[in-house]
Amino acid sequence: MPLRDTLARVDEDLAAGRVPAARQRLRGLVSSFPRDPAPRRRLAEVYRLYGEPAQAGRWMYLEEDRDPAETAAFEARYRTPAERRAALGWTGPDSLAPTDFAREQLAALPAASPEAVESSVAADAKGSLAALGCLVLAIAFLAIWVIGVIALFR
Repeated sequence: MPLRDTLARVDEDLAAGRVPAARQRLRGLVSSFPRDPAPRRRLAEVYRLYGEPAQAGRWMYLEEDRDPAETAAFEARYRTPAERRAALGWTGPDSLAPTDFAREQLAALPAASPEAVESSVAADAKGSLAALGCLVLAIAFLAIWVIGVIALFR
């Protein structure tokens, strides 16, 4: 569906109070048209309706008229430049940004190296594995305790 038609459907969704549907459509538009500022701006508006300044700041980050409080909330949630760059969902070279301001913002956010991404994924996997191990140990301990209590009262 073309950008203009989908934005019209977003307007219909918002008018009918279907905010989650509008948000989902806009997320799809940002994914399909990552360099177009219109879906990003609209998505920021929807996140303002939700009261989520970090997300509103995320989608307005490349705009000069952004809200400083929202920008600060975004930067607090995504602490490193590489995390911010990834969160923006920008694809393609920085030179394709629609404004000088957006190009400057993107230039200040270096893309994460493939090694850093792999290391982050490996760290997440190790953390999940450790949590799973702790859960198994806790369940085993609880089972042994329950068996002991049952045996005590027989």
